[in-house]
Amino acid sequence: METLIAAIMSKTGLDEDTIREAVTIILSFLNKEAPADRMQQVFDVLPGAAELVAARGSKSKGGLLAGLGAMVPGMGAMNALNELSAAGLDMTQIQTVVKTLVGFAKEKAGDEAVDEVISSIPGLSQIL
Repeated sequence: METLIAAIMSKTGLDEDTIREAVTIILSFLNKEAPADRMQQVFDVLPGAAELVAARGSKSKGGLLAGLGAMVPGMGAMNALNELSAAGLDMTQIQTVVKTLVGFAKEKAGDEAVDEVISSIPGLSQIL
């Protein structure tokens, strides 16, 4: 995980805490939306990733809008984008974080597992 965080820091110029929060937001979103077996493959090759997601889940900021977003297809992605923006990332930085995370995951877990995660979430492949 530290290698991934360092790679994203060098590409974005963002600080470690911001990158860690961004990666956690993205992984949490994927964990909610993607097939569990494929996400487990991703977690297996990203040491510490499952723990970040679990820790975030225990501190989750629920509420009415979050609940509604979970019920409407595609709204999960919008919620994740809003969270990333609230964390201080602009759209270019968000794209860089996502692309670097996906590339790193593909390198470690293989294209098939990561592509299945991406294709299982409606509209995500268009964003990437």
